[in-house]
Parts: sequence; C-alpha cells; structure tokens
Amino acid sequence: MSELDDFLFDLNGYLILENAVDGDLLARLDAEFDAFPRDLARGDWYRGAQRRDYTPETGFELHQAVAAGRPFEELVDHPSWFALVKHFAGEEDSYVPGVFIDETIASIRESGGHHPVHSGGYRGALRGSYGYSHGVFRCAQVNVILALTDIGEGDGATMVVPGSHKSNLPHPLAGDYARGDRMDTLPGAVPVHLAKGDALLFVDGLMHGGSTRTNPGERRVVIYRYGPVWTSSRYGYAYDEAWLKELTEQRRRVLRPVPPVHIGDPCPAEPGDRDD
Repeated sequence: MSELDDFLFDLNGYLILENAVDGDLLARLDAEFDAFPRDLARGDWYRGAQRRDYTPETGFELHQAVAAGRPFEELVDHPSWFALVKHFAGEEDSYVPGVFIDETIASIRESGGHHPVHSGGYRGALRGSYGYSHGVFRCAQVNVILALTDIGEGDGATMVVPGSHKSNLPHPLAGDYARGDRMDTLPGAVPVHLAKGDALLFVDGLMHGGSTRTNPGERRVVIYRYGPVWTSSRYGYAYDEAWLKELTEQRRRVLRPVPPVHIGDPCPAEPGDRDD
C-alpha cells in the first residue's frame, strides 16, 4: 500500500495486484474447481456453496464459495489484498473498523459467455458506492477477482470503465443488463488482462462486466466482495456454525463480524469497552 496506490485507486477505481497468490494455493484452488459437479442445477448445493448463476451468459457460478473447500478459506484474509480492502472499505479511524465479506463466488466461463456491464457512479446503489472524506476512504464495497487461468485476448477478460465510479451521468451506450447486451465495444471500457495468480481489486461502483470469451477452454476466477462490518449478506446466506468454529478467529470475524445475540445471552463487549 502506497500513496501511488491511493492515487490510482481514487483516479481509476481499480488496482492490479500481480502475482497475488502463489503456485501452491493456485494448484489447490484449481483442484477444487476440477471437482465441481458440472451438472449441478441452478439452486442446488455443493458442500456449503450454492449454484446461482447471475445470468445464463455468465456461466457456472457457485455462491458462498468460501465454504466449498479449504483453499477458499485462505483467501478471506490473504495478505496480498487484506490490508488494501481494510484500507479502502474498512472504515479506518472509526469506531467500526474492519471488513465483512458479502459474497464469495467461484466462476467458470466458457466460449460465448460474458457478463453485461453494470454499476457506475450515476444513481448507483449505496451498497457499491465510492467515498473519500476527511483523508480516509469510505467505500461501501471493494471486490477482488483472482485469476486461476491466464486471461488475455479472447479469454473473456473483465472490462472496466476507468473513473466511472465517480460519474455523474449515465453511459448512453451501456445497453440493457437484463437483455444480456455485451460490453465488448463499449466506448471508454478497457479489458483487464491478468496472468494466472494476478488479482484485480476495484470498487464495486466502477462500471464493470465481462467481455465475450471467444477462445476454447475455460476462464476460472474467484470473486470476493468486501465491505464495512455493519453490512449484511446480499442474498441472506448463513454459515454453518460447526464450520465457522473451525476457522481462525480473524477469518471468522470477517465472515461474521457481528455474531447474533439471543435472549438470555450476556451483553456482548463493545469496541473500546473496559474490563477494569
């Protein structure tokens, strides 16, 4: 993390993290992808993850992927981006510091697949908003896309419109998300090519999507979305209690930073509470 990182993130809305994940973890993640049952129907579960493709064009997508296998747990607080997501989305220098993971997705996209453009600063949801105030970042959601395959020309690279997280006007050629319009030739959009093991970090309010994959084979990525600790799961997913207890304390706190309080439970400690 540097002043240049801050400047470029504020200017463009994204950063590229080269060689973010080492070969050992990549190999173990790839093995998990190999084991996914490709005939899993939308809505069906695999371990602690559910198939929930965004659109027919986006491909095979497992939501709650963090619970789909042990290697995915290591990404929760991975040192290549954990400090960055806390810096941009973790309410630094406030009484509620830290981050919560809203969504974790394992995505496989084959030839012909794409993801329509979405987000942008114009009338964007606060959930994905970009903010900087009084010398600190206040982003509501920062995403990490980790490439498990090389993603170059024809591989269905993620596309972004740099600076669009602060746009005051709608893009007149964005098209219709529900209709599945492609963003390959969208003016202002640029493809983000990644080598296997690289990661793209960006504010969710940035206009983004996926270009059309024209090459054979698969585009494999993992997507983790981070936000402030007071946010909640977009789709209402809840984790298995026994599984949560097996995680490190830090990972458990990222996935569930505010544990439920039931009738009869003792009063939970507040940040800054004294015990003297």
